[in-house]
Amino acid sequence: MTSLPSRVELRPLTLADQEEFCSLVRASAELHSPWMQLPATPEEFQAWMRRFDDGTNLGYVIRVRETGAAAGMVNINSVIRGRYQGASLGYAAFAPSAGRGYISEGLTIALRHAFDDLRLHRLEANIQPGNKASLAVVERLGFRYEGLSPDYLYIDGAWRDHERWAITAPSPWTPDPSLPER
Repeated sequence: MTSLPSRVELRPLTLADQEEFCSLVRASAELHSPWMQLPATPEEFQAWMRRFDDGTNLGYVIRVRETGAAAGMVNINSVIRGRYQGASLGYAAFAPSAGRGYISEGLTIALRHAFDDLRLHRLEANIQPGNKASLAVVERLGFRYEGLSPDYLYIDGAWRDHERWAITAPSPWTPDPSLPER
């Protein structure tokens, strides 16, 4: 079975994305609350971009191929090498494009990139139990439920419980050279 070409592409997030990104975050405030808080001002965006400087966090914009419009974002966060070879995944749709399947397509590309190019073995997505749309995305993509993490992240003024979902690289997998032989 062949799959259709993706309607989206993944591009590295850069400082040049600031105005569009912040504008879309502000337009998406109702969609993102209380699940996450993204940078909505130039100052917040610039501070947020510094987290990508050392390579342990990677930020991407999901763009619609046909128009170039930003449909959402995905981060591969806290990359750990050695025996773990994993990272956590953060993602969000932007309201003007929400509900069209762009995030699922963008995350499919991000998973392929993480497993094939970055050679990660495991990705985790931590999602608040009430965020049904986000939970549906990871289920659709083949993540498995691993449990509940009480008071996991501080968001919107409170410690929030999160469900832990994970996916591992398909076989065969080519490990990163940092993986010990034994």
